[in-house]
Amino acid sequence: MNPKKSKGLKITKRTEDYSRWYQDVIRGASLADESGVRGCMVMRPEGFGIWENMKQALDAMIKETGHSNAYFPLFVPVSYLGKEAEHIAGFAKECAVVTHHRLKVNDSTQEIEIDPDSELGEPLIVRPTSEALIWSIYRKWIQSYRDLPILLNQWANVCRWELRPRPFLRTTEFIWQEGHTAHATAEEAEEEARKMLNVYKTFIEDYLAIPVFVGRKTENEKFPGAEHTYTLETMTQDKRAIQLGTSHNLGTVFSKAFDVTYLSSDGDQKHPFATSWGVSTRLIGALIMVHSDDKGFVCPPRLAPLQVVGVPIYRSETQREEVLSQFKQIEARFNRQKAFSFKIDDRENLSPGFKFNDLELKGVPLRLELGPRDLESETAILVRRDTGEKIKVKQIELESEIIKLMDDIQANLFNRAKEFQSQHVYSVSSYEEFKQSIEDQPGFYVAYFEGTCQDEEKIQEETKATGRCIPFSLNPISVEEQETGKCFYTGKPTKQRVIFSRAY
Repeated sequence: MNPKKSKGLKITKRTEDYSRWYQDVIRGASLADESGVRGCMVMRPEGFGIWENMKQALDAMIKETGHSNAYFPLFVPVSYLGKEAEHIAGFAKECAVVTHHRLKVNDSTQEIEIDPDSELGEPLIVRPTSEALIWSIYRKWIQSYRDLPILLNQWANVCRWELRPRPFLRTTEFIWQEGHTAHATAEEAEEEARKMLNVYKTFIEDYLAIPVFVGRKTENEKFPGAEHTYTLETMTQDKRAIQLGTSHNLGTVFSKAFDVTYLSSDGDQKHPFATSWGVSTRLIGALIMVHSDDKGFVCPPRLAPLQVVGVPIYRSETQREEVLSQFKQIEARFNRQKAFSFKIDDRENLSPGFKFNDLELKGVPLRLELGPRDLESETAILVRRDTGEKIKVKQIELESEIIKLMDDIQANLFNRAKEFQSQHVYSVSSYEEFKQSIEDQPGFYVAYFEGTCQDEEKIQEETKATGRCIPFSLNPISVEEQETGKCFYTGKPTKQRVIFSRAY
């Protein structure tokens, strides 16, 4: 035998070049690849498998709250977007526009050209978000209070033309889910927006093992046209913020724009209240930036497409046959129980060391090693991806030990991220202090703030930091519990505290 001993792709250290490290992790874990279109990526099976697991878990949680899935078209007439000026202003620079519907071959040059005779009567926008199109449809569906509430969700792709794309974090085309609901009262819409925010919080913390700050967006950062935007923010390992999901209370702005009314129970014509909410494949980027290390990708067990990989260790063909035979018996046991996904890495002409490195790159939560000595002692070795710890286990106890370790790994990833986050949250009382501190010590900065949108824009211009959220945990609903402080930018008295940070 001449097993391959190369260690494969070298991952740039986070401390050397965080951006390059991020790209290396994606490449090493085979999560995505470049496509022929700038800003668009190919999600490889390893990456798409994570998204499928996210979708399966979140879709069940959404349906448990009474929502149903539907699907709306990819193309939105320009006139629909024009009905709500503030909304379209927020997306105008990112819209891709379809103006023709046919190509032709130039007879003289044999080149492909746009057929000038195929110009559309009205240009179409490739969906950047679906509020306008959906509320044009709701106009037909909503006539009476008996038609409310409408609780719909769709899994779809959208297009927002990115000038500075990054895989998963910002791509021209991405996949997401977007909920769109209609309600009879403002109170119901507010309850819906908060409810779905909490669904996201549970999903992100329980499945992604990512701790989040939950709160309301500042006026400058809220969704175009929304009454309120609620957000979930977390901290990456380079101490920046990343928005993981949002939930919007849209009030009646879209029902009024599209002339949607319903006959109330007391006989009056009223406008219904709207919400929308969504998360996207950006969550995979967050997984990388929160959990991964200089060895490669680290994936929480509950989302890993492949949770345990068996690596046979042998020196001769006889040993190979004996070890693989035992692995097949173990695999059959695992398959009967179906408590986790398992695969034997039986690739030939690759050394165990190469396989270990490859599995670390790909973020497989647990590695199961089995060799001739383990056959004699009826034991096996389990290796944790999160800590590198090796655990010797009796083969007969493998199933129960693996299930226990999966829970331990999931909890450890969450606790580790939470501890890192808590170590880099600071309080500041003056703008000068903030400007100096965020240069020297990146992180989340909590400050009393009572400024305008123009103030926020000035802060961003001078520090590259934005108001990420007004966290519920630091802004109690009860007036009695609220403390008054001085705005760090204007000096005005205020009870409102805001997290400022540089962000992705």
